[in-house]
Amino acid sequence: MVGRGRPSRTHVYERLDAALTELNQRYGGLPTPREARAIWADIWHQEAHHSTALEGNTLVLRQVQALLDQGRAVGARPLKEYNEVLGYADAARWVYGQALEPGDWHDGRLLTIAEVRQIHHMAMTPVWDVAPHSEATGSERPGSFREHDIHPFPGRMTPPSWPLVAAQVENWVETACGAGDNIHSGDDLGRPLVEELARLHNEFERVHPFLDGNGRTGRLVLNLILVRLGYPPVVIFKRQRDAYLVAMQRADRDDYGALGELIARAMYDNLNRFIVPNVAGPAGLVPLAALVEQRFTLPALRQAAQRGRLDAVQGGDGIWRSSRKAVDAYSVARHSRRRNTAPSE
Repeated sequence: MVGRGRPSRTHVYERLDAALTELNQRYGGLPTPREARAIWADIWHQEAHHSTALEGNTLVLRQVQALLDQGRAVGARPLKEYNEVLGYADAARWVYGQALEPGDWHDGRLLTIAEVRQIHHMAMTPVWDVAPHSEATGSERPGSFREHDIHPFPGRMTPPSWPLVAAQVENWVETACGAGDNIHSGDDLGRPLVEELARLHNEFERVHPFLDGNGRTGRLVLNLILVRLGYPPVVIFKRQRDAYLVAMQRADRDDYGALGELIARAMYDNLNRFIVPNVAGPAGLVPLAALVEQRFTLPALRQAAQRGRLDAVQGGDGIWRSSRKAVDAYSVARHSRRRNTAPSE
């Protein structure tokens, strides 16, 4: 264990592997956006909010939800901030759809350069329309590679000179497709799966192919890769910004552990918060971690299961499973016991 009560990195990876296996074998894999609109809508709101917030957007989640669901610009933020969210949301929705139900034009590969450029075009065009980059040339619009060199980043990582960008993006796409082939075939990646994904994400950001919007585009491209491989998309929360930046700096030095762990936790979080409970339905048995909510922490649910107060079963793998219906029944019984034991006035 690392720190008090914090699972080790190895445990995080093993826990994710077990959850992914259960998703595929028990629930048939990821549902498509048409099969489960509510699941993808929840992820969509969270991703549009948090991924833009990582870049400094100040809209809160309820403002993002009002903007995306009702077309209402709540509050008094600059137009650029609303357009950042709208552009990102459009690109994310395109990513989910193309990943699970690609159009006829898709050639079957994990990723293409045209898709990378399309993601950037969709995410950044609404922003560019109201606040174009002050140094952009006429040929550096959204979807086009940069024609400027980039100053070194904190930690001294320096992106390649701009004439090298197109070739390096092409090499990166080929590397990503090769990694996808290895994952599908079960070949040894030489590192844990999530650290291979971390490597791909970091190497995209090292190239920094666009004048602006590379972080947003890189996270969207990562999610396109993840979902096409049959994995849940990730949301890096704004409260994780510092940890994310430090992990990226470590990855710049070819240490992918911290970034891999961050990605693993984000995949596991989306599995448990949105995907598994909704796929299973209210009566379906799911790991207790998928039933954690504001009312009950994981230790509280586990304790209730062990005491027999929550209708749950412990599998041969040691994992306790219950259902949303059982948790609701436990909550009602718990409140009833509290009323009956409360002192009379």
